[in-house]
Amino acid sequence: MDGFTLNNNIYLNNNNILFQLVGKLENIIKDINNKIIINRIKDIIIIMNNLINNNKKYIDLIRNDIKILNNNINQKFEELNNKNKNIIINYSTQTKIYNNGKYEGEFKNDKREGKGIFYYNNGNRYKGDFKNDKKEGKGIYYFNDGERYEGNFKNGNLEGKGVYYYNNGDRYEGDWKNNLKEGKGIFYFNNGDREMGNYLNDERTGKHVKLHLNGDVTSEIY
Repeated sequence: MDGFTLNNNIYLNNNNILFQLVGKLENIIKDINNKIIINRIKDIIIIMNNLINNNKKYIDLIRNDIKILNNNINQKFEELNNKNKNIIINYSTQTKIYNNGKYEGEFKNDKREGKGIFYYNNGNRYKGDFKNDKKEGKGIYYFNDGERYEGNFKNGNLEGKGVYYYNNGDRYEGDWKNNLKEGKGIFYFNNGDREMGNYLNDERTGKHVKLHLNGDVTSEIY
């Protein structure tokens, strides 16, 4: 068997595996009732179907998509499991006025802790978890211009995994640190394209791969 035949057999086998994965993902959709996960799976299936018909060099991109999908599903199951735990904490619910706005929610030892909403004087709003008087845990931050962030907070800042929705229809899904994009992330453009890569101090860094809606794949080093 020559090298050309061997490479083609490997490519065909990989394609068969990918076809099977697509079928499994389509079956998973039937058993999940979370719209965000379903839409994410649908996006991946579309990209996988496009890439299967192109070139074997795209397999690494597909593997990355599958890894991201697996991480998202694991995180969602963990959230659902946490919701099912009946943990009773002695919180008091009240409203308190601050210099920069108003808080409505739970307190512990006279500090914001638990679930609550903070209405800022500038029109911004935060709804989610508090700990030791600061935003920490899961929450949504609504900006007065209509943009919003949904995800993790730590010590009052955007930190961990989160999604930022822009007014023009773009969105960023990935890692955050001290209110800045930092780590791995995917940027979804409103025209259907998407770009994946690393970020540092809110800027692109290293190699970024862009998957176009028509199935083309381009890359750029930052």
